[in-house]
Amino acid sequence: MDLHLTGRRALVTGASSGIGEVIAKAMAAEGADVVVHGRERVRTEAVTAAIRATGGTARAAIGDLTTDAGADAAAEAALEGGPIDILVNNAGAYPSRTWEEATEDDWRELYETNVISVVRMIKRLLPGMRERGWGRFIQIGGGLALQPGADLPDYNASLAARHNLTVSLACELKGSGITSNTVAPGAVLVETTRRLFTKLAPARGWGETWEEIEPHAIEHVAPNDIGRFGRPEEIAAAVLYLSGPLADYVTGTTLRVDGGTILGVH
Repeated sequence: MDLHLTGRRALVTGASSGIGEVIAKAMAAEGADVVVHGRERVRTEAVTAAIRATGGTARAAIGDLTTDAGADAAAEAALEGGPIDILVNNAGAYPSRTWEEATEDDWRELYETNVISVVRMIKRLLPGMRERGWGRFIQIGGGLALQPGADLPDYNASLAARHNLTVSLACELKGSGITSNTVAPGAVLVETTRRLFTKLAPARGWGETWEEIEPHAIEHVAPNDIGRFGRPEEIAAAVLYLSGPLADYVTGTTLRVDGGTILGVH
């Protein structure tokens, strides 16, 4: 299927590794001109170079989005190559803290990282999209925004804010030709996930190979109807769909890619 992304320019934040890297590479493979954002230059430029090596078009944008100066630098670098049509707000932090461990400062800092940073980038790119009458804002959220537990309270709350601002922004953009949506992954297999559960497996009797370990990890940590972790490519596929004109009639929604983790109708 042609997703009609050729000629579009996309900025993917937090794209120097993990899900963001896979999204950026998938965008480029579909013909988009991709801006790879990261805070650390070497890793960010490595992803950019990898995209170019496979025939894609990419440039790097460096900046710490938790500061106005960093967001300005990232936006300016992204816009040097032309207007941005698609902003994928992927950058964020995922700390593992309990209610007892998370201090007020932790809550404040995480909100800055996971919410205000998103707002900064939206505000810097929205005016250009309004002028052109077309654009896409896609926030990477998560199931814990909808079904939080006792753990990760500050993270869960910041995810919920992302989901909420997506809908508010969609209302603001009524009739503009610009859409705002959230992609909500479940537990996704990235390298840090694999390392964590491979380390835990021996003491828990989960086996030695990943094929043995994964079903146990899902059963005990992230149960879902598919019975495995999601793959970053599956998250990227949802982002690609929402990025193009085939999703012109989709806005203010949450597209869950979670293997049926979330129970209920939303």
